[in-house]
Amino acid sequence: MKKPLQARIASFSAAKEARQKGIYPYFRPIESAQDTEVIINGKKVLMFGSNSYLGLTNHPYIKESAQKALKKYGSGCAGSRFLNGTLDLHLELENKIAVFTGKEAALIFSTGFQVNLGVMSSLTSRNDYLILDEYDHASIYDGTRLSFSRIIKYAHNDMADLQRRLNSLPEESVKIIAVDGIFSMEGDIAKLPEIVTIAEKFGATIMVDDAHSLGVIGTMGAGTASHFNLVNQVDIITGTFSKSLASLGGFVASDSETIDYLKHHARSLIFSASMTPASTASALAALEIMETEPEHMQQLWSNTRYAMHLLKEEGFDTGHTESPIIPIYVRDNEKTFIITSLLQQEGVFVNPVVSPAVPSDSSLLRFSLMATHTFSQIEEAVTKLSKVFKQVGIVEAKEPIK
Repeated sequence: MKKPLQARIASFSAAKEARQKGIYPYFRPIESAQDTEVIINGKKVLMFGSNSYLGLTNHPYIKESAQKALKKYGSGCAGSRFLNGTLDLHLELENKIAVFTGKEAALIFSTGFQVNLGVMSSLTSRNDYLILDEYDHASIYDGTRLSFSRIIKYAHNDMADLQRRLNSLPEESVKIIAVDGIFSMEGDIAKLPEIVTIAEKFGATIMVDDAHSLGVIGTMGAGTASHFNLVNQVDIITGTFSKSLASLGGFVASDSETIDYLKHHARSLIFSASMTPASTASALAALEIMETEPEHMQQLWSNTRYAMHLLKEEGFDTGHTESPIIPIYVRDNEKTFIITSLLQQEGVFVNPVVSPAVPSDSSLLRFSLMATHTFSQIEEAVTKLSKVFKQVGIVEAKEPIK
């Protein structure tokens, strides 16, 4: 007789069913560097599923910086930042992130996920409130689950609902509004000016997660608060190094007192090993490139505008995206998997997003641009997308791409 846990695990059949149908889309092994083309099963595939928005993961200067750090500091720090794991390199990156984001101080963590776990779980207490957009990243939601605070969720980018929720809360309570700067699946931007106005009315603190905004919007890619010229009105900025900054790790930037408080209360910092030397040096090098070579971000937006033009011309439903993250709606879980599999056979890698991550009738392909994509690669991908969608019976035939 199976134990209850074994029985529960055995009842999970979705992955087995997808594998049996030959449409399982996860854990696809890549045999090359993360670039606009990757090798899968010995075959070249166009990569339109990457978060490397500036295309820097293969940049020679970043690889050289990582190699130098590895040679000087070794492969790891063998401890947490709190004890023996702080390097002078960590402090250098923190200082540069603080200046880049326009804040007094910053603190780096081993991953962006751990940043939000630490921040959301440690800043508030039992009688306080964490107010979240319903489409916020999973790391924000998981962080709130470690908090004793009360969780309030408002409809996505719905400012009337946000105000209505805040209106019902005690005036004297601590309230943090936590929001993605650019939403990771939908590609739209938080309505930060309205959020600032509402937060000031109710005395709420604002936290913006710039995981998908850094390197994409704002002055030199400094993120959402910079994009709206609201750096002084946003209290806390979090982000990751695993996307535009071509590395691994994350940060929180704020005033000096808040950062010092987090240093001594964020459990995902205190009880986790430090960011590796090579990762730290890579993030520093990527930050330097962002500040001195604006052409990467300019090309990213040229590519985004061109891709959107072609996708619209072909009749795809791309929702309300305002960024290089382009959702292509399928609105059916199984068809989303089928299209993903057919596209890979055609030589195009995209990411499927299905329930429970989104409702089944909102399932989509996450098509994301890099600065290093060429127009011809974008044309080829859209042509193949159109072919496969028509094959599955989703998009009616349109005029061919010129």
